[in-house]
Amino acid sequence: MMKTLILSLAILLTQIGISAERPNFLIIVGDDCTYNDLPLYGGKNAITPHIDALASRGLTFNQAYLAEAMCQPCRAELYSGQYPLSNGCAWNHSSSRPETRSLPHYLRPLGYRVGLAGKVHVKPAEAFPFDVVEGFDPSCVRNPTDPHEVSLIGEYMSQENPFCLVVALVEPHVPWVMGDASRYPSQDLKLPPNLANTPVTREHFADYLAEITYMDQQIGEILEALDATGKRDDTLVLFTSEQGSQFPGCKWTNWNTGLHTALVAEWPGVVPAGKRTDALVQYADIAPTLISIAGGKIESHIDGTSFSEVLMGNTEKHRDFAYGLHHNLPEGPRYPIRSITDGRFRYIRNLLPEELYIEKHLMGGGKLNNPYWATWLGDDPIKKPRSYQRVKRYMLRPNEQLYHTAEDSHEMQDLAQDNGYEEIKAKLSAALDAWLDSENDPGAAVDTVKALQAARQGKHLHGKHAK
Repeated sequence: MMKTLILSLAILLTQIGISAERPNFLIIVGDDCTYNDLPLYGGKNAITPHIDALASRGLTFNQAYLAEAMCQPCRAELYSGQYPLSNGCAWNHSSSRPETRSLPHYLRPLGYRVGLAGKVHVKPAEAFPFDVVEGFDPSCVRNPTDPHEVSLIGEYMSQENPFCLVVALVEPHVPWVMGDASRYPSQDLKLPPNLANTPVTREHFADYLAEITYMDQQIGEILEALDATGKRDDTLVLFTSEQGSQFPGCKWTNWNTGLHTALVAEWPGVVPAGKRTDALVQYADIAPTLISIAGGKIESHIDGTSFSEVLMGNTEKHRDFAYGLHHNLPEGPRYPIRSITDGRFRYIRNLLPEELYIEKHLMGGGKLNNPYWATWLGDDPIKKPRSYQRVKRYMLRPNEQLYHTAEDSHEMQDLAQDNGYEEIKAKLSAALDAWLDSENDPGAAVDTVKALQAARQGKHLHGKHAK
C-alpha cells in the first residue's frame, strides 16, 4: 500500500514539475506464442515454470490484445502507442511513418536509458531510436538460434540512470529447433481444437512446445540478471507473448488465437501479487502506461491510454473495446480484415469474402515452412472430417463472423447468423465502424500493392496521419 501511494504521488509531482524517483521498466517479449498454449491461460501441454512463477508474484491480464497479428505491426504498436494505420506500419515488412515517436522519444527526456536487446523488426531507425543492447539473437529465422549472453543486459541494467529495456526473444518463432522436444511425446499431446489432428501436426506442435519451454528458460535467466543488479524491487517487469503461433488460425488472423496476447506485470509492493484482472487492454496502451508511471505527459497523437490504475489494483476496468485488423500483403494475396472485441464476444468483418485466404508461409514450400498443411489437405474428408473442416475454416470465410469468445476461446462456433445474437452483433459492428472512422480507414483500399510499396518508402497513403 505504501509503495502504491508513493507511485501515485511521484506521478503527480512529476506532472507539476517536481522531480521524483522513477521505476525501471523491463519488457520481455516472446515471438509467435499463442497465449492459450501457455498453462497460465489454460494450455494443456507446455512446461513454463518461470512464467508461472512470475504470475504468482504479479498481475495476469486475462484480456490483453494487439491490433495486428504480425511481428512488425504489433511491435510498432507496442513501442509507439499508436494503432497500425496511425503509425503507418499496417503490413508486415513495411515501415512506420518517419515522424513516428516511440518509447525512446518519450522516456529519454525523463532521464531514462531506453534499450532493446534481441529482435528489432521495426523501422525506420529515426522512429525507433533504441540503444542497441547485445546479448540476444536479433534473427528470428536463424537455425539454430545464436547462444544468448545474459551478462550484457545485466551490464545495461546495472548502470546508474533508470532504464527501460526491451528484451525481444525470438522463440517460439519458426524454425522450431530450440529446446528439447523429447519432453513432449507427440502421441501424448492434447492438440487445440483449431488444429487438424495429423501425425505431422503433432510432431511440429511438440517442436513448438519445446521452444516455448526454451523461451521460459530465458525468461528465468533474464530475471536472475535483474536480481543481480539489486533493482528488482524498483522495476516494473512486463512479459508478453506477442501474437499467435505459426499454425493455421493463429498468426496472420483476427481470431482470438491471433490477436489475444499474454500479459503479466510484476512490481513488488505496487502491483498486486498472484492476482488476475479482466480489465481490457491493448498493446497501444503500454507506452502511455509507462510514460504515465515515469511522470511524463501523454501526447494527443498517442492512441492508447494508461492502465496504471489497473496495475495498482485500483480498478478492474480500462477500455470498452480492443480493435484488430489484417492486411495480407506481402504474406499472400490481399485479404483485408477488421475486428473488435469487448472481452466476451468477437466480431470479425472480412472485407473480401469472395476471395480465398492464402498465407504463403503456412501453405507454401521453403525451408522455414513446416509441412503439416499438406497433411491437412491429404486427410480423407469422409473418414477424417476434422482436417477438412479446419482447412475450410481457414481458407473460406464469410463477410461477418461472431464468436462468444468467453465460452469458446478458440472461436470454433460462428454465431453471426444466429438470431439470438443480433443485438450484440449490431453493437459491435457499430463500435467497429466508429473506430474505422476515427482512424480514417478506407477498408479494402489499404491492402493493395500500391499502398504497401508507398509504406515501404515512408510514404503512407491511408490513415488519419496520411500526407
